[in-house]
Amino acid sequence: SGFHAPYLPGWDCHGLPIEYQVSKDLNAKSESIDCLSLRKRCREYAQKYITIQKEEFKRLGIVGDWEHSYATMTPDYEAAIIREFGKIVASGGLFRGKKPVFWCLYDETALAEAEVEYANHTSPSIYALFRVDQGEPSALTKDNLVRPSFMIWTTTPWTLVANQAICLHPDMLYRAVEVVWQGVPQTWMIADARVEPCMALFGIPYRRLRAYKGRDLEAIVCFSPFLSEKEDGWTSQVILGTHVTLDQGTGCVHTAPGHGPDDYEVGQAYRLPAYAPVDHQGKFTADVPAKVPFVRGMVVHQANVPIIQKLTECQTLVFHEPLVHSYPHCWRCKQPLIFRSTPQWFISMEVNSLRERAIAAIKNDVVWIPEWGKDRILSMMENRPDWCISRQRVWGVPIVAFTCLDCDSPLVSKEISDHVADQMERDGGSDIWFSKSADALLPKGTTCPVCHGNRFQQGNDILDVWFESGVSHAAVLKRVSGMAWPADLYLEGSDQHRGWFHSSLLAALITDAKAPYRSVLTHGFTVDGAGKKMSKSAGNVVAPQEVIATHGAEILRLWVAATDFRDDLRLSPDILGQWIEAYRKIRNTCRFLLGNLHDYTPVLPSPYNLSELDRWVLHRVRVLNKKAQAAYHAFDFHLVVHALNHFCASDLSAFYFDILKDCLYTAAPDSETRQAAQSVLSEVLLTLVRLMAPICPFTAEEVWQAIPEKMRIESSVHLAGLYPIEEPPVIAPDWGSLMQIRETVTQALEAARKDKVIGSALEASVSLEAGPTGYAVLHKRENNLPVFFIVSQVMLRPRQEEGLSVTVRRATGTKCQRCWKYTDVAPLTPQRSGSLGTPLTPQRSGSLGTPL
Repeated sequence: SGFHAPYLPGWDCHGLPIEYQVSKDLNAKSESIDCLSLRKRCREYAQKYITIQKEEFKRLGIVGDWEHSYATMTPDYEAAIIREFGKIVASGGLFRGKKPVFWCLYDETALAEAEVEYANHTSPSIYALFRVDQGEPSALTKDNLVRPSFMIWTTTPWTLVANQAICLHPDMLYRAVEVVWQGVPQTWMIADARVEPCMALFGIPYRRLRAYKGRDLEAIVCFSPFLSEKEDGWTSQVILGTHVTLDQGTGCVHTAPGHGPDDYEVGQAYRLPAYAPVDHQGKFTADVPAKVPFVRGMVVHQANVPIIQKLTECQTLVFHEPLVHSYPHCWRCKQPLIFRSTPQWFISMEVNSLRERAIAAIKNDVVWIPEWGKDRILSMMENRPDWCISRQRVWGVPIVAFTCLDCDSPLVSKEISDHVADQMERDGGSDIWFSKSADALLPKGTTCPVCHGNRFQQGNDILDVWFESGVSHAAVLKRVSGMAWPADLYLEGSDQHRGWFHSSLLAALITDAKAPYRSVLTHGFTVDGAGKKMSKSAGNVVAPQEVIATHGAEILRLWVAATDFRDDLRLSPDILGQWIEAYRKIRNTCRFLLGNLHDYTPVLPSPYNLSELDRWVLHRVRVLNKKAQAAYHAFDFHLVVHALNHFCASDLSAFYFDILKDCLYTAAPDSETRQAAQSVLSEVLLTLVRLMAPICPFTAEEVWQAIPEKMRIESSVHLAGLYPIEEPPVIAPDWGSLMQIRETVTQALEAARKDKVIGSALEASVSLEAGPTGYAVLHKRENNLPVFFIVSQVMLRPRQEEGLSVTVRRATGTKCQRCWKYTDVAPLTPQRSGSLGTPLTPQRSGSLGTPL
C-alpha cells in the first residue's frame, strides 16, 4: 500500500517449558548440575530452535529483518526488562505480599491468570457440618435450637485443614432446618433458596423453622468439622461477604484465606490469617493442626480420601459424591492447580488507578479486530486480581530485589534496578545475578532504609515471562532504529487477550501512560477438517514442513489467507487439495496472460477502441481491484483470495479467454483488434500479479520477472505496490441478460455434444428464436454472436412470446484450417505462409472485436 512497514522478528526465550525440557533430559541421563550450568543448557536449547524456526519462517515467505532479530535472552533485552521493572518500582505499584496465587505443585511455581487453562476434572463434592458453640451467646442459642450447625459445601475437602471461617451473604435468608440424622435430633443452617435442592439430594425428612438474615448471624463461633467440641482454640467464625451465591452448595461458604482469592479478600476485612500449611510440592507441612496429623507429608489431592473418612468418623459428613466440573489446570503440564498463599511480588491493579486506566484505553484508544476482542479483554480486565509477577524457577530474568540480613526487610528501587541493568548489558546478561554477590551487584554504599544495615542477599525469584514479553514495546520499538512507538498493530491468537495483549497494555500504562498499540488483531487456531484440535495421538496433524516439501509454501499461504482468521482455521488433506486446484487455476491464468503479451508494446494513453467484450472484462478487473484493496485494508484476506479465484476461474478462463483465443491466435499480430485486447490483458495481468503478491509472494515474483521488461515499473513486484484504482468503463445495462442467454446456449451445445451431433463447439450452427426482450439484446450484436458463443454460425429469428428457443445443428461449409470455423467461402490458397498461415483480412469487424 506504499507504507514503510518494518517487521523485526523475535523470540521469547525464558520460562518453564524450556527449563522443564532441559531438566527432563538431564534426569533421563541422571545428570545433576548447578544453577548456572542449567541456565547455560537452557540458553543453548533456545538458540537451537531459534535457528531452526528462523529458517522455517523464511521458507514460508515471511519478510522481516532476520539478520537483526531479537531474543529476550540477550544481554541488551534482559537489561531493558530490568529497566522497565525499575520504572514500575518507581511508580509505587509494586508490592510484596502473602496472598493465595495459582500454584502448580508439579512445576513448583506460582502461575499468573494467563498461564491457567480450564478443563474438566473430577473432584469430591462434600456437604459437611460446622457445629455452633452453644456456649457463646448468639441469635441461634437465644432461640434454643437443637444442636445447630452450619452446613458447607466444597469440592476441595483438603482445604478444610486451613479453614478459618464460614461466610454468609449479609442480605440472604438462611433457614433453620430441623432433622433427625444418625439418630440425633439437630438443626442445620442452609440458605433458604437452597434448602429444597439440598434436602432432596440427601433424601432426609426435614421441617422448616425460622429464617434469619445473614447479617444477623455474623460472629457466631463454630467448631471445626474435625472436632466434636471446642478444642485447642481451633474455631471457625461466621463472617459476611457479597461473593456468596446461590447457584450451587448451601449458601454457607467454607473459607480458607490461604487457599482462595475470594476467601483471602473477605478474610482481610476480618483480619484472618492467610494460613496455608502446604509446601512448594503441594504437601502438607508439620504446621497442620494437631487433630489432623494423618495428612502431614501427604500431597493435598491425595489427602481428600482420608479427610472424608475423618469427617465420617466425626459424624460431620452429611453427603459426598464425585463431581465433574471445570477446574483450573497448568497451561504447560496440564495438571490441576491449587491456590496457595506464599510471599510473592505483585503489581497492584488499584495503585495509580491502573485498572480504570486500562479499561478506558481498551474502550477508547484501541481498534479491536474483530470487535468482540474488546469485550473479551474488557471482562478480563474488570475482574482480574493483582498481577503476580514472581516465579520460583531458574531460567529467566531475576526480580531485582534484595533482603536485608539484619532486619529481613526487602530492598527494591529504580536506582538499584538501573545499576544492575547496566551490569547485565555490560557483563553478559542476567547470569551475573547468580554468579555475583549482593555486594558486587548493589551500588557502593547501599544501606537498608529501615535498620541502616549493609548486609544483603539477592532474591531467588524470576520475573513472569508475560512481563518479559509485555515490555517488548519498550525493548524493541523504542530501542531499534526505524521502529515506531506505539505499534500500529499487535496480532496473535485469541488466547492472548489474557496474555501478551493484556500484559503489554498494563506494562505500557504504568511506564508510558499509554497503550503500546493502536490496533489489535486476533486470529483463531488451526484445527482439523472436522473442527477438532490437532494432536499427534489423534493422528490428525498436518505438518507445515510436509506441506511445503510436497506442494510448496504458496499452498499454505493461500489456505491461510482464504480462511476467515476470526474463526478457527480448518486444515486437512482434502481442504489443501481444494486450494492446490485454486492455485493451479491462478497460475495457469498468469501463464496464459504472459503467453499472449510477449509481443505487446504498451502505448499510453491507449489509442485503441475497445470492443464490448474488452470493456466488460476491463470493468470486471477494475471492480476486482477496488474490492480487493478495500478487503486488504480491512484485513479481510479471505475476500481477496475468493475474489481472485472467482475472477480467474469464471470471468477469465471459462469466459473471456475462451472467446478471445480466436482473436489472439488468428488475427494479424499488429491488428488493432488484437492489440486492443492485449492492452486489456496487460492491465489484467499487472492488476492480478500485484494483488496476489502479499498472499503468493513467490509466484507473484516469478510472474513479474516473466513480464516483458517494457511493461514493468519496478525490478520486483514487492516494490511495485498495488495497481492504481481506476474507474471501470461503463458497460451496457443488458450485459447480464446476454450472459444468461450465453449460458442457455452453452447448455444446448453440451447436450448436442453428448448426443454426438457435434464434436467441438466450432462444428455447430445455432438457431435462436427469441422473444421481444431477448431479441432486442441479441439483434444489435447479431454479427458477433458466433464469436460470443464460439460457434461457426448463428441464425436469429424473433417470436412474439417471451423466452428463448435454441436449436443446435452441425455447421455447413468448409472448415478453415486457421480459425477452424465452418463457412461457405472457399479457402484462399496462399502463395507462401508460415506455420500458422496468413490470416484473412476481415471485411468487417463486429462490436465484440473479433474478425468475422
